[in-house]
Amino acid sequence: MAMPMRRTLVVLHRATCRRLTNAEASLDVRQPVPLFVPVRTKKRYFIPPAVRARAKPEGNMEAKARAAGIVNRQENYERPINISCTAGIFDPYIPPEGDARLSTLSKEGLKQRGEQIKQSASSQLAIRKIKEHDSLFTTKTFAERAQEIFVEAHNALTQFNKQKIHSLVTERCYPEMTRGNRFKTIHWSFVESLEPPRVVHARCPDMVSKGNLYAQVTVRMHSKQTLAVYDRFGRLMLGSEEQPKDVLEYLVIERHLVNPYGQWRLHGKIVPSWAPAKDPIIKTVMIPGPKLSAVQELDAVNFEVPKPEAVQWYK
Repeated sequence: MAMPMRRTLVVLHRATCRRLTNAEASLDVRQPVPLFVPVRTKKRYFIPPAVRARAKPEGNMEAKARAAGIVNRQENYERPINISCTAGIFDPYIPPEGDARLSTLSKEGLKQRGEQIKQSASSQLAIRKIKEHDSLFTTKTFAERAQEIFVEAHNALTQFNKQKIHSLVTERCYPEMTRGNRFKTIHWSFVESLEPPRVVHARCPDMVSKGNLYAQVTVRMHSKQTLAVYDRFGRLMLGSEEQPKDVLEYLVIERHLVNPYGQWRLHGKIVPSWAPAKDPIIKTVMIPGPKLSAVQELDAVNFEVPKPEAVQWYK
């Protein structure tokens, strides 16, 4: 019963629609144009594979490059952290002026004596900490060992043996020793020791965390040395190989105590404010001369070559 009724209603609906369409056509009535509202849907345009590859993270690209045997150059430059040595000298030793003791009756002498007592007390505490990690450490034998390290390091510098210099010098002291010596020839020798070396200062500070100990020992060394520096043209710049000089130096030797494989290495030098200025160096420079014709010679022209001025040597 339901199906015939439905069919009847569908037929009546179609007939009504046809009549309305015919009536509109006869009366020339136009229906309004429907308004379409654009709705954003999913993008369906084509994406080239090259563009998709750019959007991928770089980690996948690096993994594919390593699998293919291609090594990419690292672009993220980070500053390395070195824990085998410190970046400076903690509580540096202040040598007395002229390296001589003043009279305790004067005001300056009393002040100097007080500073020495204060520094010696701190040094004794530091030496106790050092002996806890290094049972063979003694102030008498260590001063001689520091002098041997100093001599071996400078002999390696004259030969420019990088591996040996790194084993005797810390990473802080290495650039200071080798800077500016690439095209130079150095002749250095240790003649004799005028006074036995002795330990005058010691510090054992913590770094980064508590218990990470670094030992810094200052050794006074008074010796006689020879030094001659030649430039790349073989001309003498500084010093002399035949004339030795008396040198008073305060060497700072450092070791990472927590590291069981740590070694005592040269860390730097302390230059007092009252130390005399070093000898100036003679640089080889090109001095422009007169323009000569093809017929003239330099001897025929009365031209005096000026001498270059000496430059202060700060190394």
